[in-house]
Amino acid sequence: MQQAINQLVQILQQVITALVKFFQIVWTWSFGQIVAVFQSDWQSLPVWKIVLLVAVCAAIVYVLYKVVIQLWGAAEAILKAFIALLGVLVSILPYIVIAGAIAAGGGWVIQNVNF
Repeated sequence: MQQAINQLVQILQQVITALVKFFQIVWTWSFGQIVAVFQSDWQSLPVWKIVLLVAVCAAIVYVLYKVVIQLWGAAEAILKAFIALLGVLVSILPYIVIAGAIAAGGGWVIQNVNF
């Protein structure tokens, strides 16, 4: 059973590593393309290419705006989840203290009381 769990964990680690590498490749390529567009020589281009370049820049700004909005929502959800986790941890703390007190009392009775 332990070996199966270890193999599952290794597979999950490999999948996560592959996903991170894929995202890194896509991220690097995308930002390289974006930087290349913004480094275009605007002065030497004909008017129709300048109009196209402006449209491409506007589309890039729009898409990046959508990315920021989604990231903001995800960050907000993560913060809410973390706050909920802290709330649960605080709410179960009395039960943990009671369980510890029961264990301490039971241990004391077992060690010290003789009938």
